[in-house]
Amino acid sequence: MSNLFEQYNEEVGKAPQTRDFKRKDVPEPIAAGYINARTEDDTPIFNKQRINFTPPSQVTHLVVNNNMLVIAMAKNIILRIDLERPENPDEVEVSRNTEDSIHQLFLDHNGRHLIISMESQDVLYLSRSSKKPRQLTKMKGLVIDSVAWNKASGSDNTTGEILLGSSKGGIFETEILSGEDSRFFQGSLEQYWKQLYNLGKDGAVPVTGLEVERVPAKSQTERKYFIMATTPGRLYQFIGIIPTSAEAPVFSYVFQNYEDNPASFLELPGNFGYSELKLYSLKHRASPQSFAWMTGPGVYYGNMDYSGQTRENVTSESRLLQYPLEEGEKFIPPKSMVVTEFHILLLFPDRLKAMCVLNEQLIYEDIYSKDSVKGTIWAYTDQSVFKYKVVREARDVWQMYLDKGDFERAKEYSKENPANMDKVLTKQAEHFFREKSYEKSAVFYALTERSFEEVALKFIQVDRKDALKTFLLKKLNGLHNHEKTQMTMITTWLIELYLNQLGTYKDQGDSNSYLILQEEFQKFLAHSRVIDCLKHHTATAYDLIASHGDVEDLVFFAVLMEDFERVISHHIQHDDYISALDVLKDQTQMELYYKFSPILMQHIPRETVDAWISQGRRLAPKRLIPALVHYDENRDTNKIHEAIRYLEFCVHTLSIEDEAIHNYLLSLYAKYQKDQLMKYLMFQGNNPDMVHYDLKYALRLCSEHTIERACVHIYTTMGLYEEAVDLALKVDVDLAKLNADRPEDDEELRKKLWLRIARHVVEEEKDIKRAMEFLHECDLLKIEDILPFFPDFVTIDHFKDAICTSLEEYNEHIEALKEEMNEATDSAKAIRSDIQEMRNKFGVVTAQQKCSACTFPLLTRGFYLYPCQHMFHADCLIAEVMPNLSASKRHKVEELQRKLASGQYTYNTDSPAKPTSAVAHSDVLTKQDQKNQVKLELDDIIAAECVYCGEMMIRSIDRPFLDSDEYSEGLSAAAQ
Repeated sequence: MSNLFEQYNEEVGKAPQTRDFKRKDVPEPIAAGYINARTEDDTPIFNKQRINFTPPSQVTHLVVNNNMLVIAMAKNIILRIDLERPENPDEVEVSRNTEDSIHQLFLDHNGRHLIISMESQDVLYLSRSSKKPRQLTKMKGLVIDSVAWNKASGSDNTTGEILLGSSKGGIFETEILSGEDSRFFQGSLEQYWKQLYNLGKDGAVPVTGLEVERVPAKSQTERKYFIMATTPGRLYQFIGIIPTSAEAPVFSYVFQNYEDNPASFLELPGNFGYSELKLYSLKHRASPQSFAWMTGPGVYYGNMDYSGQTRENVTSESRLLQYPLEEGEKFIPPKSMVVTEFHILLLFPDRLKAMCVLNEQLIYEDIYSKDSVKGTIWAYTDQSVFKYKVVREARDVWQMYLDKGDFERAKEYSKENPANMDKVLTKQAEHFFREKSYEKSAVFYALTERSFEEVALKFIQVDRKDALKTFLLKKLNGLHNHEKTQMTMITTWLIELYLNQLGTYKDQGDSNSYLILQEEFQKFLAHSRVIDCLKHHTATAYDLIASHGDVEDLVFFAVLMEDFERVISHHIQHDDYISALDVLKDQTQMELYYKFSPILMQHIPRETVDAWISQGRRLAPKRLIPALVHYDENRDTNKIHEAIRYLEFCVHTLSIEDEAIHNYLLSLYAKYQKDQLMKYLMFQGNNPDMVHYDLKYALRLCSEHTIERACVHIYTTMGLYEEAVDLALKVDVDLAKLNADRPEDDEELRKKLWLRIARHVVEEEKDIKRAMEFLHECDLLKIEDILPFFPDFVTIDHFKDAICTSLEEYNEHIEALKEEMNEATDSAKAIRSDIQEMRNKFGVVTAQQKCSACTFPLLTRGFYLYPCQHMFHADCLIAEVMPNLSASKRHKVEELQRKLASGQYTYNTDSPAKPTSAVAHSDVLTKQDQKNQVKLELDDIIAAECVYCGEMMIRSIDRPFLDSDEYSEGLSAAAQ
């Protein structure tokens, strides 16, 4: 049996007796915009597939859950097949008693726990990992007809709390452990066993169906459950709350509510001795959404309602579905039932019938069980096993809901089929139109593919402009961005409708309705799609709005289109300058500032300047000068003050350096605020390269307005100190003195300027005493410099003190010179003494002493010895000194070395760079003298100071230890 289910998912054909019932009485509605081509094949919804499996003996029972298929066969053999690995079936012997047989199988939702009820009133348990069933001793003597598995509990090793229904009406609670731990062999598998309720108080009846489900509770500290139980003729419901801290048996908390007040039940007449209860959940762990109870008169079907459940009931919209019978067919009770989302499948002894729960029609006719987790349907005969494949069960559900007028559910099941959705929306729109709910009708018509002109005409004929407007708005929102023409047409039509309606309200004097509609109209215009559409047709929109005389909305539309120039012009034409400025401030086009600032400055200068200042650097102040100059000509004080305020903001806050701005500010100061002019000039400073105004223009302007102090400052800034002092003498002598000290680096000019001031004081002011004070104020003036300015007949009393002071200063200067001469003579003597000592100084070098550079013995070759006791080989010293020499000196050293090496000592006696040696020169030097002369010149360059102690070492303090080439070589070596 290695290939037991090798064709598990393949279709091998349909049974000959299969019948598919289709609706023929419902005409296909026409849906404009879609091609009415059938895209689905004619495959029945329930398609039977025979499994390639021949059981070894007669099949008596079959259950399946979570892809675990359990088949009970004659001789009490159970075959377990994992449908994910069907090639490895598992065969289990239940009992060797041939007189006994299996009564019923119960498999949990996860396919891990199997309860086997025997006809001998024994109950067995078989876990998924076990190979041998075990006796449930506490259940002995009972025939179990139903089990309610608790999906909220349970695991691989335990069933969790479960309920069991017996053939005599008892409802029991237990928990079964799998027994895989060794301690479980010492006792019963049932952790506890207790009867909670008895449905057979009036007589023994089997509990044919038992289901337990958890529902949402109001508090997190409690759990809410409902339990459904059935007998052949009754349906019971139990609802209760179980605390989270409850101990077993937990479901006793539910049933204890019904000890004094018996549970209510639904009883249907005509039972045939058994019934079956099924719940349907869309997902395994989800709460059930519908139930079905197969009983005598039919299938009692309904939905589950958890929102407002009472103590007695959680079901809603329940109804009895009659068993489907064809004409002349004899009724035979069904054996079993399966519930799907929209259908109930009923198993009869000779056929299987599928009935739609929406319209109660038989849609399919062909011993089975359903996998509640995977949703597959299984059926079996004595010798065969079949699987029913559900093919698009919801394919026609939308039409059934549509026929019932349940448009919302019809749309829910038409989401994946645009043609069907269009039919539903069209029917819904027509329904509301017939009901005269034109607004709702317009909304749904806009979602359909019906002809635009046809729908619009329908609303025009009934004179429902509001509905037409709603239709157009919805249609506009549904258009794609590339449908520009349609968008433009609809937008223009809507604008016309709004304007007409606004005009009507205005004529009627209905201000409230007008304001409400105007707000709606402006929201429409402000919609992003409308703005995008009208950006290319602004002229049309302007003309349309203007034709209705709606100035307010015209301005609003211009703002939306960012046509601020039009808006500002409108406000200015109506002398509303504040509103114009507000619009100007709220936009970002700086060009509009330059265009409208002249007219705004004329009427609201302060507010205009405030707006300029708020824009900061975004504005170019130079381009605003025309607006300022215009009002300078009018000599309006307020406007001139505002102009100066803005220019000061540019200069002091924005640090604008544009010459035109500074020149204009300076001109305004000169004309209207002379007291501020000097502050500005002082702020600019005296450096001609740093001032930002035109010096010549400023000088001419100040001269025209006779602002002499400003002219003096400008002369000084221009470096015309003589002119500055001459002009200052006309104003204030102190000002002249201040400017006379300006040329600090030119003492001759300073003295000349001070002499001018002194001459002016003596000749013009006749103030000899004050002139004599200049000798203390300027250290460059002497008494003899100003004596020529005095009159011929002036008494010496006025300046005898100055003459005495001058003579004393000359005396002091002569004494100072004498001291300097004496010090120079002493220094010369000391230098000659040092030179004599140096000539006689010597040092002692031992044979063990080494070169300070190469550390080799010093006496091996020529060397230099310094007073600091550093000693170097001649070649080592040259190598140390060369990197610290300039390029010219390095070249000179190399030249001298070549001369010494070649023996050519020709020396130019006329060269300006003669050696500093004491060798006597003559016109013709001997060869030895020339050699000595070259050596001395070389020594002057390389041996003038110790390379480790002298200035050369100090100058090299900022040089790196390694140059760039040595550093690169070191890195390369380290990398290798």
